[in-house]
Amino acid sequence: MKFRLTTGAIASVIVFIVAGIAWTLWDQAALAIHKFGWQFWQTSIWDPVSGEFGARPFIWGTLYSAILAILISTPIAIGIAVFLSDWCPASLRAPLVFVTELLAAIPSIVYGLWGIFVLVPAVREFQVALPDWIRAMPMFSGPPVGVSMLSAALVLAIMIIPYTSSIAREVLKSVPATQREAAYALGATRWEATRVALHYARTGIFGAVMLGFGRALGETMAVTMVIGNNPQVKWSLFAPQYTMAAVIANEFSEAADELHLDALVEIGLVLFAITLIVNVGSRLLLWQMNRERKPKQRATAPAEEAA
Repeated sequence: MKFRLTTGAIASVIVFIVAGIAWTLWDQAALAIHKFGWQFWQTSIWDPVSGEFGARPFIWGTLYSAILAILISTPIAIGIAVFLSDWCPASLRAPLVFVTELLAAIPSIVYGLWGIFVLVPAVREFQVALPDWIRAMPMFSGPPVGVSMLSAALVLAIMIIPYTSSIAREVLKSVPATQREAAYALGATRWEATRVALHYARTGIFGAVMLGFGRALGETMAVTMVIGNNPQVKWSLFAPQYTMAAVIANEFSEAADELHLDALVEIGLVLFAITLIVNVGSRLLLWQMNRERKPKQRATAPAEEAA
């Protein structure tokens, strides 16, 4: 009983820390919250000189870049996980796992430098090489400067692939061998047996993807260096845009007055709220997926007993 109370008290510290972070952000952003209210989320003007602040371009840039990064990285990460867990030769598995996990240890500033010197010129050349009729479309319009939403999304995708693939690989390794053996016994091919394992591990793989999404939402330095840092709301992949983490990193030390500083803190509060909503939403989806699996398992148990 004493051990249970002790571990419960230690676990509850996390809840108090999260609540303390939220309260601190709310308290430090009180001036901006009182002046702008809900309009802070909806307006697009960011003018420290005139004292007008709106977080809409930064919210857009953060969500847009993170969603693009997830769309790019998820198939690659799952492919890496499947290859390393089921298809990779034993002699290559350990070196490839080491290289994949090594990517997660590279500092974000290094990714940013690589993005400036390698990725940004490549994106610029790619944009210039596109036909004129494609560049006239809103999704691909904009000056060929290289620093853009696409560059930020690509950097984020590369950064979150190691996290997603490592967790997905561990989830696939934990699938009982009987799942694959049952598929082979029914005449399944190797690929069909892999699909069975993927279906069994779908809940854990979804959790790995959401972990990568949360990582993409809060990335700062690498994105700041390649996204262009222009507070605008555009669909174009080649337009310079801005994220919440980037504007805080760029302007926090140079805030001209108290309102400017409080507005930056409120952006941090908005980022905290979005991250919390994403995590809670993903947890609810995971619970729902688990609830859908349990009735099927309970329904098959009586049938097996009757047989």
